[in-house]
Amino acid sequence: MTKMLLLAAGLAFAATAAHAQAPAMKSAKATKVAGPQIEFSEVKYDFGSIKQGDIVDHTFKFKNVGTQPLVISNIGVSCGCTTPAWTKEPVQPGKMGTISAKFNSAGKEGMQNKVLTIDSNSVGGSTTVSLVGDVKSAATATTLK
Repeated sequence: MTKMLLLAAGLAFAATAAHAQAPAMKSAKATKVAGPQIEFSEVKYDFGSIKQGDIVDHTFKFKNVGTQPLVISNIGVSCGCTTPAWTKEPVQPGKMGTISAKFNSAGKEGMQNKVLTIDSNSVGGSTTVSLVGDVKSAATATTLK
């Protein structure tokens, strides 16, 4: 008899615990952040090794995974050697946009990390992408070839 009561109590507890977890999982999937939200396919571009004076031009692609139009208001750069250009029109939910970054390595040498700070109306606020790589001096670059 005691075994039957323990078994019944155990089954009742297990059923209650399973039932209590099911709604929590369901509501987590159903909740979607309202507003625009930027999502990049990559946030860091490694351009490898280049020689001093070379220009790196790369395009970062992003998607508005939010529920309202996304607008980029400004892109700040960590150095005047990096020039950004971006999609100026509002990016509708589910659509793609681009940010082009041009890095001029003239006067630079060694490891570089050029950060672009994207200011937008995205729910997450400002976000960053970066260009990284190694700039070899012109003299070193010719001896490496």
